[in-house]
Amino acid sequence: MERTAVNPVTWSQEMGFNQGELVTGGTRTLYISGQTAMNAEDRPEHENDIGAQLGLAVDNLEAVLREAGMTLANLVRLNVYTTDVDALFPHYGVLAGRLGAAGVAPTTTMLGVTRLAVPGQMVELEGTAVD
Repeated sequence: MERTAVNPVTWSQEMGFNQGELVTGGTRTLYISGQTAMNAEDRPEHENDIGAQLGLAVDNLEAVLREAGMTLANLVRLNVYTTDVDALFPHYGVLAGRLGAAGVAPTTTMLGVTRLAVPGQMVELEGTAVD
């Protein structure tokens, strides 16, 4: 797989994501359902702690990628849903740091939503990965 960043403007790169990514030569595409801060027993974790929820959501995202034989480096699209955009921003480095360590800057959209499917959850990550 070859990835080419498409950035007609540069502000997004400072925040850790590309405006677009052209992917060629990919053989497999993985569409990842929204991952939240659920533990291995299917119970929500870290009520009212958006930073901890974000960390566990990234862990769960990575678990899906691993199961498919991929890593964060394969992520080409990431949607971030949150019930509180302002509360999430101070913790966004948790996600940006993990993506940066993987050497990836996937196209990203962050949306503020009224609520998520699981009560008490404040952040959800949905992605697309290609290899």
